[in-house]
Amino acid sequence: MKKPALVVLAILGVVASLAAQGAPPRAAAPTPAELAAQAAAAERGRVIFKENCSACHAEDATGGRGPDLIRSSLVRHDKGGDLIGVVVTGGRPDKGMPPFPMTQSQISDIVAFLNAQISLFDLHTRYGPYPNDIPAERLATGTVEAGKAYFNGPGKCNTCHSPTGDLAGVAKKYNPPDLEVRFLYPSGTPATAIVTLPSGKTFEGTLLLNDDFNVAIMGKDGWYHSWPTSAVKIEVHDPLAVHAELLQKYTNADMHNLFTYLETLK
Repeated sequence: MKKPALVVLAILGVVASLAAQGAPPRAAAPTPAELAAQAAAAERGRVIFKENCSACHAEDATGGRGPDLIRSSLVRHDKGGDLIGVVVTGGRPDKGMPPFPMTQSQISDIVAFLNAQISLFDLHTRYGPYPNDIPAERLATGTVEAGKAYFNGPGKCNTCHSPTGDLAGVAKKYNPPDLEVRFLYPSGTPATAIVTLPSGKTFEGTLLLNDDFNVAIMGKDGWYHSWPTSAVKIEVHDPLAVHAELLQKYTNADMHNLFTYLETLK
């Protein structure tokens, strides 16, 4: 069966399910022409997604190096591309995602594809729990030995982390896709800065802004402070900076080997 036909079946299945459960009906059931148009848009979106997004999110959008978009709150709350479009065209540099200069038509097709994928997954799992795990075997395609060697060698992960310390049991704490996303794009530890004024007085706090024009911190004194960048000396401490650097150095083999090793830390 062709993919457009599956999309149509998914859409019809969701409509039938809601009716059977006594849910409020939609304003109007889609006509055959509308269903065909949705399927065509989803198919165009599938091609665009495969060419631009599948390397990180997998061809079915269930995630890999990047997050699972089927479970994404942002994707599920999107209305006509209002949220997805911003991410696609603006990127997420802090998480390693570059911007993609796509047209509104291309974004609409990607949205149609993602909506079709969500419909298929939800229809498939209607009578059971949502599959919030991608099997570890799908991601752990490297070798434990090579991953351990990278952890203790070129990656220098062991300078900050320990498999018997902070990473003990990490593979139990997070499901496979979340574990991969967390080691590639860690978050939660803010950068701090010490700002020294020409007078020699210093301010220390959480770094909020640091560009060519201004630097701003939330000081330890609880106050917001900002200065022209050119007027002060700035010493930044970013505990996650090394992870950002590694993103530029990882090979596919490095990432798969490292994940395969981390998956053993149970």
